[in-house]
Amino acid sequence: MAAAAREMIKDGLFEKFPMEAVFGAHNWPGMAAGQFALKTGPCFASSNEFRIVIRGKGAHAAMPHNGIDPVPVACQMVQAFQTIITRNKRPIDAGVISVTMIHTGEATNVVPDSCEIQGTVRTFTLEVLDLIEERMKAIAEHTCAAFGTECEFEFSRNYPPTINHPDETAFVRRVLGEMVGAGNVQEFEPTMGAEDFSYFLLEKPGCYFLIGNGDGSHREGGHGLGPCMLHNPSYDFNDELIPLGATMWVRWPRPG
Repeated sequence: MAAAAREMIKDGLFEKFPMEAVFGAHNWPGMAAGQFALKTGPCFASSNEFRIVIRGKGAHAAMPHNGIDPVPVACQMVQAFQTIITRNKRPIDAGVISVTMIHTGEATNVVPDSCEIQGTVRTFTLEVLDLIEERMKAIAEHTCAAFGTECEFEFSRNYPPTINHPDETAFVRRVLGEMVGAGNVQEFEPTMGAEDFSYFLLEKPGCYFLIGNGDGSHREGGHGLGPCMLHNPSYDFNDELIPLGATMWVRWPRPG
């Protein structure tokens, strides 16, 4: 998965362009144009991917005892993963395991040789992420062993959580409040989506906040109905935000 912020840092962004703090804005469909939202601390989650291959032994479906079926192994594994969320991590800690792909088999009368499981894990802290990865690996390997199959386990950490710094967030809240009124600066409810701006916030203090994109009424016909969330084929940027967003950066005072 590409992470432009990480690559910019590797290329020497902060050495070539020294800076004391970093700030970023993201448009947010469904929130009224003219409104902003932000919060201190974690606001976007880490994003991570896993791939597990269960290798069994193929056989005729009429004679399954001649093979080792990876399908029931996958079923046991997927169900067991959710016990990490409900029984291993603290209930007050956020974490999501989503199995989004299970690929296996090519014919209805054949027990397949292997089964591949893929999905994502999202957390707000690295401690919870460490726990989930460790438990997923143990469950995958031991479940495979219990059924006599082999296990390939891969876990890729793509984006760290996006964590806003307190002082910089308070500064942004004040500036936006002076611009649009305190009532139009909302408290952002954290999302399990991810942002590569998180890499900047690991290097420098700063704040990542949202600007409302409206309810979709700005869109012309052919775009579907409603605000259409990000990464939706009917999404359409609200051009009315351009003057507001530009004014925000132009009038931005120095912290202090």
